[in-house]
Amino acid sequence: MDRSLTYLTGHLPNGLRYVICPRQGITECTGVIVNAGSRDELTAPDFGLAHFVEHTIFKGTPRHSGSYVLNRMEAVGGELNAYTTKEETAVYSSMPAGNFARAIALIGELCTTAAFPDRGINLEREVICDEIDSYLDSPAEACFDRFDEEAFAATPLAHNILGTKESVGAITGQRCRLWLNSQFTAANSVFFYSGPLTPTRVITLASRAFAAMPPGTPNTARVQPAAMPTFDRLESTGAHQCHTVMGAPIGGMHSEQRVAISLAANILGGPGLNSQLNLALRERNGLVYTIDASCTRYSDCGMMTIYFGCDHADLKRCKQLVTRTLNRLASHPLTNRQITAAKRQYIGQLTLAFDNKEQVILNAARALLHGLTPASPTLTTSRLEAVTPDQLRQAAEVLALAPQRTLTLA
Repeated sequence: MDRSLTYLTGHLPNGLRYVICPRQGITECTGVIVNAGSRDELTAPDFGLAHFVEHTIFKGTPRHSGSYVLNRMEAVGGELNAYTTKEETAVYSSMPAGNFARAIALIGELCTTAAFPDRGINLEREVICDEIDSYLDSPAEACFDRFDEEAFAATPLAHNILGTKESVGAITGQRCRLWLNSQFTAANSVFFYSGPLTPTRVITLASRAFAAMPPGTPNTARVQPAAMPTFDRLESTGAHQCHTVMGAPIGGMHSEQRVAISLAANILGGPGLNSQLNLALRERNGLVYTIDASCTRYSDCGMMTIYFGCDHADLKRCKQLVTRTLNRLASHPLTNRQITAAKRQYIGQLTLAFDNKEQVILNAARALLHGLTPASPTLTTSRLEAVTPDQLRQAAEVLALAPQRTLTLA
């Protein structure tokens, strides 16, 4: 594997930024990521709008029907996909190499002229309402939404990405078009490509595909949340298990502590079976099937969360063990040998992740969207190797605040 990776960045003639990762192989991935998500829905009637647009952007354009859109990439064995987060929307395609021209022409057409026809809108409205119900039926997922509602109370980060049945039921095609025209702009987006095609050819075809994208302005209206409240809530849902999220505020994407905190979170609850929380709650005590720690970073703030599911009778014991594990990492620093081993493990996990070409280019585009340098295995390794024992200790002290913010659905 190429440990350095090469990212070419610049601007198309209309000002749209791009990141191109030339990689040999038999597949390609391309698309657009937009700096607009549920956080930018500022009033309750708009909750769920960004996600709704993501779903209905595929329902046709003035030139082509929804059926044409759905079959265009599928016909060559490719996939046309999209996702929405609290700060971004992405529309992209993964396909066998040799189909870039087909893919980018389609994506450019959708992102500039999607029609949002009434019939497609109404059909997808039912699909999204079913999606809302499915989340409500899954307490392991719903508890994260409820946690955010408490942690980010009274801010646009509080409401979930899907919206409510009431807000989704009121969204119109006209409102979708207004969102598309105001958010899917050159100044607010990044085009990306990963594959074997020459950068010159990629830029030529992308320039043509996005020529109609309006220049727009960057999305700068977000307000950083104030100090996040502490809470410990237990809500009865009739679930078979208790589903608990414990969280601590951390810095955002640009925080100087981000690498050290990511390493500390991986030590505590990363995917390795030897993570400290997995050892404490599962291997030594048999209290949980799943426990993990993860970091979610926004442009100006973030949250480290710990999730576990346990029997009702074991909830208190599990919370105590989590608190004890967090405090131990903060008060009893790891030895140099332990830190070296933890870095080696985390670097290995991230190196494996760089084999996922689709995720790598999506992450690179997201980084560029927010003014960061796209990561490579070499850059990632150097950043982790540079974390000092004192920086790791300070990061652990930040995460030790997690028990002050707890939400349980039981």
